[in-house]
Amino acid sequence: MAGDPREVLRSGLALLDAAHALVADHRRAVAEVHEALGPLRADAARGQLAEIPVARLKDVTDGRLRLTPLEQAGLTTVLDVLDATQYRLQLVPGVGPQTAAQIQAAARSLAEAAERAAGIRIDAGRRDPATTALVVALHRLVNAGPDLRRARKEADGLAERLSPLAHDARPAASWWRRVVALPARRERARRALAELADAVEHAREAHLLISQASVDLLRPGASADEAWIDYELRGSDYQTLLAELAAVGPERAAAEGFLPDDLAARVKAQPLDETHRRVSLRGYQSFGARFALVQRRVLLGDEMGLGKTVQAIAAIAHLRAEGATHFLVACPASVVINWVREIEDRSRLAARPVHGPGRAAALAEWAGTGGIAVTTLDTLHALDVPDEVPVAMFVVDEAHYAKNPETRRAKAVAAWCARVERVLFLTGTPMENRVEEFRSLVGHLRPDLVPAIRPSDAAVGPRAFRRAVAPAYLRRNQRDVLVELPEVQEIEEWEEFSAADEAAYRRAVADGNFMAMRRAAYADPKRSAKLARLVELVDEADRSGLKVVVFSYFRDVLAAVELMVGPAARGPISGSMSAARRQQLVDDFTAEPGHAVLLAQIQAGGVGLNLQAASVVIICEPQVKPTMEEQAIARAHRMGQARTVQVHRLLTPRGVDERMLGILRGKARLFDEYARRSDLAERTPDAVDVSEQALARQIVQEEQERLGTAPRGRDAAP
Repeated sequence: MAGDPREVLRSGLALLDAAHALVADHRRAVAEVHEALGPLRADAARGQLAEIPVARLKDVTDGRLRLTPLEQAGLTTVLDVLDATQYRLQLVPGVGPQTAAQIQAAARSLAEAAERAAGIRIDAGRRDPATTALVVALHRLVNAGPDLRRARKEADGLAERLSPLAHDARPAASWWRRVVALPARRERARRALAELADAVEHAREAHLLISQASVDLLRPGASADEAWIDYELRGSDYQTLLAELAAVGPERAAAEGFLPDDLAARVKAQPLDETHRRVSLRGYQSFGARFALVQRRVLLGDEMGLGKTVQAIAAIAHLRAEGATHFLVACPASVVINWVREIEDRSRLAARPVHGPGRAAALAEWAGTGGIAVTTLDTLHALDVPDEVPVAMFVVDEAHYAKNPETRRAKAVAAWCARVERVLFLTGTPMENRVEEFRSLVGHLRPDLVPAIRPSDAAVGPRAFRRAVAPAYLRRNQRDVLVELPEVQEIEEWEEFSAADEAAYRRAVADGNFMAMRRAAYADPKRSAKLARLVELVDEADRSGLKVVVFSYFRDVLAAVELMVGPAARGPISGSMSAARRQQLVDDFTAEPGHAVLLAQIQAGGVGLNLQAASVVIICEPQVKPTMEEQAIARAHRMGQARTVQVHRLLTPRGVDERMLGILRGKARLFDEYARRSDLAERTPDAVDVSEQALARQIVQEEQERLGTAPRGRDAAP
C-alpha cells in the first residue's frame, strides 16, 4: 500500500483494533461459558464426594489424621465433612480446633480436585437453570459460525505482528516525531511503515473475517428456549465446543487408540491445515486425521457415532491445502447423499456425486475441475478415470463390504488401492467373525503386514495384536472418547405370550419355521402382548415430546407396528428403498417438531443413517448377528445426541427370544472383548461364528422338544 504515511498508520491501527476487539469479544464469550460451568462442576463434584469414604482423607494428609471418631459420629463421606461446620466437627470426641481445620482443609482439597476432573454432560431432558445457563452461553459461540476459530487465529496473528509495527511506524507518520527522532529511529520507522502497508494490503480478507466474527459474537443473547432448540438441532457442535472449553477430554491412550508411543508421537507431530475445513475437530478426531496422513494407507475402525466421515474430510482438506486436487470416495449407495452433505457442510471442497443416470457427465466434470468424487462400491469397477487424473486419496466407507477378495467390488477396491498412494478405509465393524476377514482388508492396504497378523497373536491377548496391526489400524470407542455423550438406558421388556401369540408360536414350532417363530408375537396385531407394550412406550414418548425409532428385521412386523401406532408412524425404511427416499424420511423425521415415530428394517436403518433426533429406540425382536443391534443403537446414540437414549428390547420368555439371547450373548462378549479394542481373535470358531442356519436348527429342535411338538416334515427355515 503506497500513499500517505498517516493513512497507512491509520489503516494499520484500525486493523489492529479490530483484531484486539475480536480477541476481547471471544474471551468474554468463553468466560461466560466458564462461569456457567462453575455451578455444574461443583454439583458434579458433590455427587462424587458423596461416594468417597471419609477414610480417603488420610491420602491427603499422609495418614496423620485419626478419622475413626468422625465415622462413629456419623460423618462417613467426604461430603459429610465438607458440609459440616467447624463447630460441628469440634463436638466429635478427640477433635480440637486445629484438627477440625486440618480435616476441612483436606476435604476442600479433594473437592477442588473433584471439580477439576468433573465431566459435564448436557442432557436436553434435564433443563435445570444451571444447565440452561451453560447452553445459552455456548449458543453465542456456536452461532458465531464455523469461521470463528479461523478468525480468532487470524486476529491473534495480526495482533502479534502489527503491535510492534504500529509502535515503530509512528515517527514516519508525524513530521514533528521525525524531527526529534534519531536517524536510527527514523530508519526503523520507515521500514516498519513499509511492512505495515504490506500487512494491511494483504489482510483485507482477514479484516472482513475478523469484523464479521465480532459482529456475530456481539449479537443479543439467546433466550433459554431458543438456545435449547438450537442445541437439539446441532448438539454435536455444542458438545465439541464444550469438550474443548471445559478441557474434559478422553484418557490419552484411549483417544490415541492405544498406539505405541513412538507412532503416537509421529502422528501428533503431523500438521493439520484447516484452511479448507469448516468445522472444529475433537482431539481424537484430529488425531485420526493425522494418523491417516502420517501412515498413508490405513483402516480407521472407530465405533459408529465418532465421526469417521469428518476425519476423512479433514485429511482430504489438508491434502487440498498442500495442492492436491482430486479425491475419490466409494461407499454403499445408501450413504452417497450423506457423504455429499457432509462434504458440503464440513468443508469448502466441491462434492461430485458420481452415481445414477448423470454419472458420466459428473465423472467428466470431476476429472476436469477436481473436488471429491463420491461413488458407490458397486459402481467403482465401471469408473473410467484417465491415468493422468491425480487422485490424491481414495476413501472406502463401510470397507468391510470389500472383505471377500472374490467379489467384484473387492477386486475394484484392490485395483484402486494399487493405483492411489493414500488410501483410507472406514468401518465401524472391521471384524465380525474371523481374523481372516481382517487380514483381507489389511491386504488391500499393507500386504507386508498380513504375515504378522496371526490368530496366535490375537489369542495371546490385546497387546500382541495391537503391535502387529498398529501401523495400519486405529480404533476408538464411544465410551472412551465421548465423555459428554448422554447415557444409554437399556431396558429388557419381557412380555408373556398372549393366547393368540402362543397359538401362532406353537404352529411355527410344529412347522420348524424359525423365521415364523421369531415373529409369532406379532401374528395377530390387535391381540399381541409385545405390540400392546410397544404402543404404551410410544404413547409415553408422545406425552414427553420424544422421537422414537422402531427396528425390526421383518417388514410384516413393521406393518403390524404401523397399524397399531397410526398416523404418527413414518416409513418403513427398507433395503429396497432408494437412498434419496431413505434420507428424505430421516430428514422429515428430524424436522418434525416434537414427537414422531420412524419405522426401519434393522438391516437397512442400522447402516449409513444419522438418527440422533431419536431418543427412544425400540427393537422388536433379538437379531441373529450380535453387531446388528449395536449398529442400530449407534445411529441414535452418537455424537450430536442431545438426550439420554432409551433402548427397549421387546422379548418373550421361554421361547425363541430367550434361547437366542443365551446363545448369542457369548458371541457378543467375544466381539466386545476384541473388536472394540482393536483386538481380533479366534479362540474357538463356534464361539465367534454362529451361522443363522445352525442357530435356527438348534433352537427349533430345542423348542420342539420343550413343547412336545413333533416336527411336521420340515427343517428349520432361516
